[in-house]
Amino acid sequence: MLEAILRRGSVGVFLAILVGFAVAAPNFLSVGNVANVFSQSAILGVLAFGLTCVIIGGGSNVVAGGLDLSLAANLGLCAAVFSRLNNAGLDLWQSLPLTLACGLAVGLLNGLAVVVLRLPPLLATLASMNVLAGLELVLTENTVVSTDSPLLDLLSGGTWLGVPALAWVLLLTAGVLTLLIQHSAYGLRLHAVGEYPQAAQAAGIRVPGYVLSSYALSGLCAALAALCSAAFFSGSTTGSGDMLLSVVAIAFLGVVFSRRLVASIPGTLLAALLIGFLINGFQLLNVSSFWVNGVQGVLILLVVAASSALNRGAR
Repeated sequence: MLEAILRRGSVGVFLAILVGFAVAAPNFLSVGNVANVFSQSAILGVLAFGLTCVIIGGGSNVVAGGLDLSLAANLGLCAAVFSRLNNAGLDLWQSLPLTLACGLAVGLLNGLAVVVLRLPPLLATLASMNVLAGLELVLTENTVVSTDSPLLDLLSGGTWLGVPALAWVLLLTAGVLTLLIQHSAYGLRLHAVGEYPQAAQAAGIRVPGYVLSSYALSGLCAALAALCSAAFFSGSTTGSGDMLLSVVAIAFLGVVFSRRLVASIPGTLLAALLIGFLINGFQLLNVSSFWVNGVQGVLILLVVAASSALNRGAR
């Protein structure tokens, strides 16, 4: 009963928000504004995809399960690395792989801390977050590092079929990860590792390797989001850590958009768009963005509380 309410209620809330903002702001559902929402949701959405991979591989337990609190800080560091390398005169074929390698390295280090050192993901990634934030400050000297390149120009101003390039990044990333996580043998094993680790181990699945791979995917998502951020802000920008609350809200909110009420890439995509429409609607109505943070906090509490109630009912 509760599962049905959550699934149908979440879709109903999404539609109610769209209708409410459409009535209050006539241009809210215009083609241009909807495309703009997809584009603005790219950074948070791609980051949330990374967190979703970690949650799937480590389990949805907020304390002991899969969690990566360093995603936003990893984005900030990767954006700073790309901006510095680009300004140093490196070609795109050099700066782009190095930026992706930076994000991947951070993800692997997080995974090793969890798998090898057996640190709780909450503590391991919290420590990593602070280290990465410090490295970003050293690299940028606590200033905005502006940069420009054809890739960033394409991401920020390019369109195809009338859809902005950043929106395509969001949709294509969601599509690739959906095929990998939801419709492949790897994804099936990753779900098994997260939901039933002991049974997966007994079936011969190398649980540590799959958990490590989920953090690697998370790191790559952070690097990709960093490129989107550098395109959106024309370089690195301070305060990337402020995105963390939104990323966590999107990843956990995505649970209620899935059929089995578990973390999924399509559910995270819908949650990212929901948050994007909320932010955009508040902007059109000249409502302070601080209200968005409050709404996100409430959504996290509701989803976690509902998930806990479902787990207790299943016992």
